[in-house]
Amino acid sequence: MKLPSLWAMLTMIALCVAGSAANAETDGQQLAVGAGQSLIGTAAPRLVLKTIDGETIDLGKLYGKQAVYLKLWATWCVPCRQQMPHFEHVYETAGPDLAVIAINIGFNDTIDAIRLYRKKLGITMPIVLDDGRVGAALHLRVTPQHIVIGRDGRIEYVGHLADASLDAALVAARKAPGVQAPRPLERASSTVSDRKFKIGDTLPQHVVLTLEDRSFQFQPPEGARATVFVFLAPWCESYLATTRPVVAGQCRAARTLVTALAHDEHVRWLGVASGLWASKEDLEDYRSHYKINIPLTLDDTSMLFHEFGVNNTPTLIVADSKGTVVRRIEPGELGSLRQALQGL
Repeated sequence: MKLPSLWAMLTMIALCVAGSAANAETDGQQLAVGAGQSLIGTAAPRLVLKTIDGETIDLGKLYGKQAVYLKLWATWCVPCRQQMPHFEHVYETAGPDLAVIAINIGFNDTIDAIRLYRKKLGITMPIVLDDGRVGAALHLRVTPQHIVIGRDGRIEYVGHLADASLDAALVAARKAPGVQAPRPLERASSTVSDRKFKIGDTLPQHVVLTLEDRSFQFQPPEGARATVFVFLAPWCESYLATTRPVVAGQCRAARTLVTALAHDEHVRWLGVASGLWASKEDLEDYRSHYKINIPLTLDDTSMLFHEFGVNNTPTLIVADSKGTVVRRIEPGELGSLRQALQGL
């Protein structure tokens, strides 16, 4: 049998890599467009934002005067870095009729990392570190996720790619007549809850469906000793292995620890997976690959991540038998989980 030449092998590898990248772009665009379908034509969120330099941006005051371009991104995101030259060019050539704002999604990111990233890439547009409100309001599913808001304050475009469709949306948004933006009460699809559950609070009356389509009620049933919510990202260990190896290691350590402790039948467990870059099928693959032995649910609206103020994975929330939040375990504090459970 004749073996393929080295050139042929390299060519095949290159085609496979290119095909994977193309598939990722297609999947990303589909996720973004699907998440944005219910947003198109609705009034954009009237949020007051703070940049990492301490400046205030009142989105509500921009509507009716300028078109607004929001790009939701992360420092660890490969396509975000690839699209940054396009984003910076739009900002530099925007003019007075377009506001361009970079919204770091605040997921496994820090201000220090953002500032270093800004310096390396020469980014000059205002940067906001999201506390979860923007992502939840705009149905964040991928990075980058582009949001174009017309001068009338209504959302006109949601996408993932920096392509001709995005450029056309930016042109159209700037040409639209500026009128008084709709009042916040007219925003049904992008309303964000202000609830934040902290230590000492009672768990909400939420009921979610697991991958097996079984109901999981946040309020514990009679006889439960404790409940542990494991906030995770199914791609953390693999995707962040090179760009954020420490975070990837923490995700691996959390998964290993939870797997070892989940045999305690008196403790309820629920893995809450971020909907960022993840579908139900992705979560099923994650469960199968790592042999996850706790129930999993997909937080595709980011509601749970937002309500519990989770910006980093892995984060564990522990509640006692009465449904009171008693412990929050951040990345790097995983060793305290056993002790926390023994005290309940």
